[in-house]
Amino acid sequence: MGSDIVATKDYHDWLTDIKRRVQSAQLKAATAVNTALLEFYWSLGADIVQKQKDTVWGSGFLKQLSADLMTEFPDMKGFSYRNLRAIKQWYLFYSQDNAIVQQPVAQTDEKPLPAKWQQPVAKLVQIPWGHNLAIISKCNTVEQALFYVRKTIENNWSRSVLTHQIESDLFARQGKAITNFKQTLPAPQSDLAREIIKDPYNFDFLTLTEQHTEKELEKELIDHIARFLMELGAGFAYLGKQIPLQVGERDFFVDLLFYHTHLHCYVVIELKVVEFEPEHAGKLNFYIKAVDEQLRGKGDQPTIGILLCKGKDKVVVEYALSDIHKPMGVSEYELTQALPDELKSSLPTIEQIEAQLKQGADDE
Repeated sequence: MGSDIVATKDYHDWLTDIKRRVQSAQLKAATAVNTALLEFYWSLGADIVQKQKDTVWGSGFLKQLSADLMTEFPDMKGFSYRNLRAIKQWYLFYSQDNAIVQQPVAQTDEKPLPAKWQQPVAKLVQIPWGHNLAIISKCNTVEQALFYVRKTIENNWSRSVLTHQIESDLFARQGKAITNFKQTLPAPQSDLAREIIKDPYNFDFLTLTEQHTEKELEKELIDHIARFLMELGAGFAYLGKQIPLQVGERDFFVDLLFYHTHLHCYVVIELKVVEFEPEHAGKLNFYIKAVDEQLRGKGDQPTIGILLCKGKDKVVVEYALSDIHKPMGVSEYELTQALPDELKSSLPTIEQIEAQLKQGADDE
């Protein structure tokens, strides 16, 4: 009878369908493995905390648990004593002040995560375990940590990029620039635009003299365009420097021009190596108007301006922007590797270094 079943078309069709479903399940399992693993880590962390609270198993509890789990699952990583401590710390970090959970509740295969966990934990389990560990090791508050979790998901940051963003204190800088977006852009465009601007911008990848010029700053930024774009944030597409715009019989030049793919608008960036002055806003307003008139297309949102300066008086900036009708923001930039002028002048130039290397090669 069994051979008769195997020979039927219905059975073959059913078997083919089962194979397709298995392959589909395997694919889903592969893409969901991080989520499933981290959900397990979360529930394990809750269990560890609860057991250490309710039992008298002693300080060797975690080491014993690690040994037992590694014996039972020799091919499964993640059960080292060090990682179990990290799992516990991860759970405790987000449990502080009842930020995410009230009482730890163990998860089983039949029981989904409790509702009070689902929304915040759903974010945590979307990023790799190594990213989670980097965040809790460098952040002081749950609010700060969840900011970096969200940004990692939005921008698909690698761990090195995530670490850089935390160490450059993006949490404290993003959305902090003085702008007039609320008055000049419709909602929600105004809120989105405000979120793309930081204050201050950290140009720690540049090495300039203390008395650098605007042309030197511009050249260095373009020479390091990849790092510059990373500091600007996701969505900025570089279009060029010193973009010519003819107004009347005169030619004007925009320092840096970008297009923001999320906001669907041009972004004009003007560089000032001095303290902010009110006339800087007037000039940037003029450039934004020219870009709107000459470059902005039918589907583009209003052009935005960003003025990067060496310093600013907050009240002066607010006064200057209060009667400006084009959307713009004013931010400072920081150079953490600025060289004293006298030291920079004593260093060999690139050309001199290359000449010395060539001479050395010829001598050999």
